[in-house]
Amino acid sequence: MQDDLIWAPWRLGYVQGDKKGPLKPDAKLNWLPGADHDCFLCQAVADSADRDRLVVDRGEHSITVLNLYPYNNGHLLVSPRQHVARLDQLDAAVQLELTEKIARMIKALEKRLQAQGFNVGLNLGSAAGAGVPGHLHWHVVPRWKGDTNFMPSLAGINVIPQSLDALWEALTEELGRA
Repeated sequence: MQDDLIWAPWRLGYVQGDKKGPLKPDAKLNWLPGADHDCFLCQAVADSADRDRLVVDRGEHSITVLNLYPYNNGHLLVSPRQHVARLDQLDAAVQLELTEKIARMIKALEKRLQAQGFNVGLNLGSAAGAGVPGHLHWHVVPRWKGDTNFMPSLAGINVIPQSLDALWEALTEELGRA
């Protein structure tokens, strides 16, 4: 059914292989033990340039970033700070914080973007579609009825246009980080 489609043409760069993230690795970053210097999530953890790295929230054990190639407006990635690939590598405190962060992000997106629903998921391993199989991360994708993103004049559906920068500002303000 057409209402179940998500139109995301900005993902073309990702599909064509541009998977570098917002900034290149920098040897001056404050790397955690076990970090992968080519991993954009590890780079975000190691860098304090939150706006440049699209970081909207940091926790003791977690980091939340805007997806550079979103499926929908407000698409977030919630990840442990440590570069781990398996759920059994997370201790109870990290698991709890990740669950709490996902709930907090959903609440912030509901308030700021009036999201009507969410897809929340984890692609565990490259065979399951993980784009970064070495660093666990949950996708939080806001949804709206009719969010196919086709132009209203063609399909009678509203598009929610918002740049990553404007979304970063709105979410960091909502989360009390601005």
